[in-house]
Amino acid sequence: MGTGNYSHALHEALLRGRTNIPAQQIFKQKQCHPLMNPKGVGLRESRDSDDHPHSQGIVFALDVTGSMGAIPRLLATQQLPVFMKILMDCEVPDPQLLFMAVGDSISDNAPLQVGQFESTAELMDQWLTWSYLEGGGGGTGQESYELGMYFLAMHTEMDCMVKRNKRGYLFMTGDEEPYPILSKNVVEAIVGDKLDADIPLNEIVAELQKSYVPFFIIPDKARAKRCERIWRDLLGDHVICLDGPTDICYVAAGALLLNEGLVSDLKDLQKRLLNAGLDKRRKNEVIQSLKPLAQVVFDSRNRK
Repeated sequence: MGTGNYSHALHEALLRGRTNIPAQQIFKQKQCHPLMNPKGVGLRESRDSDDHPHSQGIVFALDVTGSMGAIPRLLATQQLPVFMKILMDCEVPDPQLLFMAVGDSISDNAPLQVGQFESTAELMDQWLTWSYLEGGGGGTGQESYELGMYFLAMHTEMDCMVKRNKRGYLFMTGDEEPYPILSKNVVEAIVGDKLDADIPLNEIVAELQKSYVPFFIIPDKARAKRCERIWRDLLGDHVICLDGPTDICYVAAGALLLNEGLVSDLKDLQKRLLNAGLDKRRKNEVIQSLKPLAQVVFDSRNRK
């Protein structure tokens, strides 16, 4: 997947008029869309083409339980064109986006939903808004993030990795802990793979990191208190705590620019985000969220 060209103007036009309408008028699914059902899927593919000779796979894995459903709505009403504008302005070559919705395999009817890698505004918007915002979650303090990571590790293939040994990016949003073990029964029931044994979480993360640069983004500092520690043990400085969910796209794009070495320092990053539309009143909060990651990136760069 991933054919066709991106138009920022068309993307903004698609979102125009959505800001004040209820989420259920944007996300109309009452159950998992059949084309987003992961069961039996072989591969979701990000491929080069004549239009996109240097495709870059990028995944948004969105927690859709409880209040986390606010982030998909922000993307679908305001912010996804912002993310794309930042990448295009900074000449990130041929980004192809895949949307995944994550819930709870213990309690939810649709604990995992998976779109396709796409390059056009229309198809990005289609898969995002086809997501079923079930709003469930089991109240255990855990969600099935590890199931989403397993699917990406085992059921996606990207030419950026296959042809250029360049990993894709994963931006996973959430406010709970992952389950420490991925049950083989859960994998068979939801994805269809038959495994010999359960898989420890750290093994899934290690496999994921072979193909992706993963980031876990927590929507605010209050919710970070209940899950930040375990995610930092897994992903280190690739855990980002927002000041508020409205910063999601600026922070995700900023993390990618930092990791790609496309900004010289935090002032350069701030300038690029402001040029893309970041409200000046939010600039300090956005930069503060990215500061720990930036420190690690710049320190590493200076040591080379």
